[in-house]
Amino acid sequence: MEEQRIALLSEVIAFIEANLQEDLDLEQVAAALHYSKYHLHRMFTQTVGLTIHAYIRRRRLTEAARALVFSRRSILDIALSAGYNSQQTFSCVFKDLYKMTPARFRQVGNFYPLQLEYTLEVPPQNVRLTKEAIRLARREDIPAWMSLTRQVIDGFPHWVETDYRKRLGQSIAYRRAFILFDGPLAVGAMILSRRSGHIHFWAIHPQYHARGLWELFLDKLTGDLLPGRVLSTTTYRAGDKADTGYRQTLLRLGFREDALLTEFGYPTQRFLFLPPNHAQTQR
Repeated sequence: MEEQRIALLSEVIAFIEANLQEDLDLEQVAAALHYSKYHLHRMFTQTVGLTIHAYIRRRRLTEAARALVFSRRSILDIALSAGYNSQQTFSCVFKDLYKMTPARFRQVGNFYPLQLEYTLEVPPQNVRLTKEAIRLARREDIPAWMSLTRQVIDGFPHWVETDYRKRLGQSIAYRRAFILFDGPLAVGAMILSRRSGHIHFWAIHPQYHARGLWELFLDKLTGDLLPGRVLSTTTYRAGDKADTGYRQTLLRLGFREDALLTEFGYPTQRFLFLPPNHAQTQR
């Protein structure tokens, strides 16, 4: 049953990718796959964490951003290819997610993706993942780590693969990178500064969001790695339309909002996790 579901959704993604420049919506995708649009919407959203509409929009804008940097096509032509009937509408939507106009993005020339093509996996069945399985990453884990990272770049603005891979290698060398596998599949990863308690990178495979892995990593942090320490991380600011749910996840885990920041030119916000005894120790 699970294999059939993953096979169907993989067909959906392949169809979308082959027709990104066409006028696509849920009804058209469902009709092409001969499947109920209501069931397809539910399955896609539960598995990927995005609606089909949101996935299509983010993929189109990613490819539009790529064209702005790596081609000399006009902005109007790129806008039409991305499914917008005017340059003005395209510019407004682009700025909502990239925080600058298409013209400015082209001028700066630093491409980064909002959403790469999603790759679904058939996870091992009836495997219970524990915090003891979270271990220090090794260099041979880099391909699996990078595969996971490509699935979660929606949470990390200004992600550039070559730069990230270099920093990952350094983090592994300094024993700051932790990884969790389910069989051969990397399903969770974290880069942590033990000195400052700052989480530089924290990702859970989208297909595992409902399996308690966020809580598992937090338990590992607060119970084994940095017990009694204040933890910090950063994510999107409130109201950022590029956020696919990372703020809500941190709030649900018990993090609280802190200072507004700007990282790599992008507006973000710091979040803090305070241990239960923090208030008493500060008196």
